[in-house]
Amino acid sequence: MIAMRKQRGFTLIELLVVVAIIAMLMAILMPALQRVRKQARAVACQSNLRQWCLVWSMYLNDHNGSFHEGWWTGFSPQNTWPSLLAPYMKSDKIRYCPSAQKLRGEGGLDPYAAWGPQSAFELTSASYGLNGWACNPAMASGDVYPTRWEPVKWNWRTINAPSGLAPTIPLFLGCAAPDGKPKAYDKPPETTGDICLWGSGDSEMKRFCLARHEGAVGVTFFDFSLRKAGVKELWTLKWHRDYDTSGPWTRAGGVEPSDWPQWMRHYAEY
Repeated sequence: MIAMRKQRGFTLIELLVVVAIIAMLMAILMPALQRVRKQARAVACQSNLRQWCLVWSMYLNDHNGSFHEGWWTGFSPQNTWPSLLAPYMKSDKIRYCPSAQKLRGEGGLDPYAAWGPQSAFELTSASYGLNGWACNPAMASGDVYPTRWEPVKWNWRTINAPSGLAPTIPLFLGCAAPDGKPKAYDKPPETTGDICLWGSGDSEMKRFCLARHEGAVGVTFFDFSLRKAGVKELWTLKWHRDYDTSGPWTRAGGVEPSDWPQWMRHYAEY
C-alpha cells in the first residue's frame, strides 16, 4: 500500500524534453509575434495620419485652401506648420509614428528616430513631415528662392490641384525632418540611416525614404486620401508642379534593380 501511494516525479530526460518542446514553440511563434507587432504599429501610424488629414483639412478650410507662407519668410516658429496647426490638434500623440517615437537627440536611431527640436522648429518634435513644396510664400511665381535657386512656381500654393493629380501629390507623411523638397533626380539613401538633414541640397528625398513599415511609408495626399507607398514608389509621386514622375529613378526612366542601394533592391519596383 505504501509503495502504491508513493508519488513518482519527472525524470531529468522528461524535463529536458519539455524544455526543448517549449523552446521549439517559442522559435516558431516569435517571428509571427514580431510580424503582428509591426503590423500593429503600421495600423497605428495610419490612424495618426488619418487624424492629420482632418487637421490639415480644417486648417485649409479656414484659410480658403491656401497653404502657409512657410519658414522662407524668416526662421520664426510662427511660420512653421507645427505652430500653425497646433490649435487644430486634439492630441500631441499623433505627432509620433509608433515606430519612431524616440528623438534623434536622445539616442533614437534612423530611420526609427523622431526629429526636433531644431532651428525654427525648436518648439516641437515629431516623426512626420510636410511636402515642402506645399507652401504659399509671399513671392512672385517668377522668382527663385535665394538660398538654392529653386523656382517659386514649383510650389503648390493651394490644396486645389489640377484635375486628377490630387491623389498623386504627397501632403504629409513619415519624415526624418520637419519637411523636405524632393526632386526627381534626388538619389536614394545609401543606407537606412542616410537621411540628409539641413543643407542637403538635392538629396531631400532621403528624408522621406524611410522603410519604417516593411519597405513602405504612410502618405496622405492632396485629396486627403491615405495609403502606404513603397520606398521606391516615392520617386513616381508628383511632389511639385514640374516634377517629372518618369524621372531617372523610375521604371519609365530606365532605372535597373541593380542601380538601387543594396538595402532597397528586394523592394517592389515602380
